[in-house]
Amino acid sequence: MTLQMIRSLVANIFLSPVYFVRVITASFPSFSREEEVAHTQKSKRRMPPPKFYHDDDAWKDILPLPQNDGGMHPLAAIAYTEEYSEAMGYLRAVMADNEFSERVLGLTEHIINMNPAHYTVWLYRSKTISALGKPLQDEIKWLNPTALRHLKNYQIWHHRQTIIDALGSPDGEAEFVAQMLEKDEKNYHVWSYRQWLVKRFNLFDKPEELEWTESMIESDVRNNSAWNHRYYLVFGGREGNAPSQHVIQREIEYTKDAIRKAPQNQSPWNYLAGVLRVAQLPKSTVKSFASEFADIESPDHVYSSHALDLLADIYAEDESNKESAEKALDLLATRYDPIRANYWKYRKNQLSQPEVAA
Repeated sequence: MTLQMIRSLVANIFLSPVYFVRVITASFPSFSREEEVAHTQKSKRRMPPPKFYHDDDAWKDILPLPQNDGGMHPLAAIAYTEEYSEAMGYLRAVMADNEFSERVLGLTEHIINMNPAHYTVWLYRSKTISALGKPLQDEIKWLNPTALRHLKNYQIWHHRQTIIDALGSPDGEAEFVAQMLEKDEKNYHVWSYRQWLVKRFNLFDKPEELEWTESMIESDVRNNSAWNHRYYLVFGGREGNAPSQHVIQREIEYTKDAIRKAPQNQSPWNYLAGVLRVAQLPKSTVKSFASEFADIESPDHVYSSHALDLLADIYAEDESNKESAEKALDLLATRYDPIRANYWKYRKNQLSQPEVAA
């Protein structure tokens, strides 16, 4: 491009706004009329039109109750949409009248779609279902896609517990939980609900439950939620009933296999410590195993800081091995976990305290 052409281009841009716009828009992709229509229709499908009740004959007998924000000029009123504000006004009115009806169910569904975290709406929906004697399985069918749209929501899972508890059967719940965990395998709400199912329906000794937990760990050995569920299933939820020696040994060997797959994964190390505590076994029970991954005499051959931590505890239990415990903690502080150096130094200082374990 010659100097003269460049000057001409610059002059046209500054002297003609229309030309400037053409230059800018030329870089954007163009759409055909059909593509523009399809894009507009897709947007409309994503955003349904607002729904109002003041012009609905089915609600003409109800006078909505406005929200009291503290007078004419509230200090920090929430900027609700007009649609949400009106729907809540009608909900307050039917709640004041203790109305339980089909239209109330529809109203609660509408509000939940706008604000699924509104616990009062869920509670009134539950009361309405009970008062009308609605089939509880129908509510679960409606609840499933709602939960899938709102993965991190306390209220949905409390409502589900209420319905399943009333149904008295966990049929189909394991499959739905698995579907939820496909979207987020560490969803706290889903795992908590799974534990509730185990306790409510006494699934502790159900083989399928332990097999499912194993499949989750096999899929991701670092899934702390799956390890936590296994602990609850095998030990935590049994209300003091001591596990058999067979179960203890099975869990120790299972955990060892998982550690060998990923020695620096903290989850199975924590699980192993929990098994030893429940079985009232000393940590020295697994000394030789921990030594496979850490040797204080060979500082360059440490493959797991968690094994080093465990060995520090084991050495500290033996008065004659306090020096070895100090070496293990020094390695953690200086080489293998320096981000927590102050903690490891504290642990080392505690070794000199006669009744405090490392």
